[in-house]
Amino acid sequence: MTEMSRALASGDLTARALTEAHLERIERLQPVINCFIAWDAADARTAAAQSDRDRSDGRLRGELQGIPLAHKDVFRRASVPVTSGMRALDAPATDTATVIDRLEQAGAVNLGRLNLDEFAGLGNNEHFGRCINPWSSRHISGGSSSGPGAAVAARLAGGALGSDAGGSIRMPAAMCGVVGLKPTFGLVSRYGNVHTTWSVDCLGPLTRSVEDCALVLQVIAGTDPEDPTTAEVEIPDYRRALVGDLRGVTVARATGSVFAAVDDEIAEAMEAALRELRGLGAEIVDVVVPDVERLNDLQQILTKAERATIYSRALRTRPDEVSFTARSVLYEGFLIPATRYLEALSLREVLLRDHLAAVHAEADVLFTPVIATPVPTVVEIETADADELERTFTGSAGCVRFASYLGIPGMSVPCGFTKNGLPTAFQLLGPPFSEDLLFRVGHAYQRTTDWHRSAPPL
Repeated sequence: MTEMSRALASGDLTARALTEAHLERIERLQPVINCFIAWDAADARTAAAQSDRDRSDGRLRGELQGIPLAHKDVFRRASVPVTSGMRALDAPATDTATVIDRLEQAGAVNLGRLNLDEFAGLGNNEHFGRCINPWSSRHISGGSSSGPGAAVAARLAGGALGSDAGGSIRMPAAMCGVVGLKPTFGLVSRYGNVHTTWSVDCLGPLTRSVEDCALVLQVIAGTDPEDPTTAEVEIPDYRRALVGDLRGVTVARATGSVFAAVDDEIAEAMEAALRELRGLGAEIVDVVVPDVERLNDLQQILTKAERATIYSRALRTRPDEVSFTARSVLYEGFLIPATRYLEALSLREVLLRDHLAAVHAEADVLFTPVIATPVPTVVEIETADADELERTFTGSAGCVRFASYLGIPGMSVPCGFTKNGLPTAFQLLGPPFSEDLLFRVGHAYQRTTDWHRSAPPL
């Protein structure tokens, strides 16, 4: 996006030409990847033409003006259906999500709605089909923001928005080789988002670079009177963090519990990335992250109970349009006692305090894998029973769920490929509202590496 923005500003490129190039690529690759649920070429062309007129008339709206974006189909846009990956939720919206409105006010071109797992959950989408990983048709693209991860990796969109309640931005970003940010809970308005949960769900960007990620967050972050959970915090200029080396920054390598059970290839990629950060001036220390399994369990209690509550009406009124897999997950939520749910809510503040004391008393940034195991194959997912599926996703999500429970920011940064040609990625985590620090570390890494510039052979 940064290069696109510069070309648009210099006059070397028009929004209309850029949008046409993306639409042509969508027409060619959508049958292969299936990352879109719907796209509106006429609407995108109209927005691009308006962007060009505004620019020629001197009405400059920011660095996203004229940039083609597409978004996970969980964001309301007036008069447009929003499905959250379900046939049972297909009514046109009556209003527009704050994040979509802010992007459009900034001049971004909306290409369409991107695929996801049903109700932003796990596994395949039986209604709109599986979204294919652009790097390998044999492997999954991750969940639940599968469409955003695949679309950005395949260059079908300059960037995308997703949602993350337990890794749903960071895991598909890692599996597709792009950058994905789960912001601090409360930094980005969720008004107009079809929630998976209300206590942990966060909205954030998937982009090809850390710099692009900072551009999008700059536009969508900030308090919103329509969303009382947004925090009254000053939004820094994130671009100012994208300078310098890492001297004076301490990076903690996560050790213990789930971080010990990492696949050998992924462990090698993590060590290579840490060597790069050390070469940039960062001090690397080892830190035992406390209670990760417990935090992951508490995150699951919240998400399963809240998801069952949110989608119970669809299950009652249109049960035939909810897949068997989705029903099974919802039923798990109905069985969680209220006492366990309330306990999970009440423990968050004290467990966040414990986490910050254990990790950030010694380090500025926590470093972990995004996924500790190889990217699962489509066959592994489609042939797994419920218990096997849970084990697979517990293994994949063990390094990311705890951050969602605590509400801290986490960013996935691509750092290489396995011998099978699948992307690998590390995760940077920080205290609440430390996105600028994550950007500093991630951008410094990307200035001396080129993994984020790799494109799938499509």
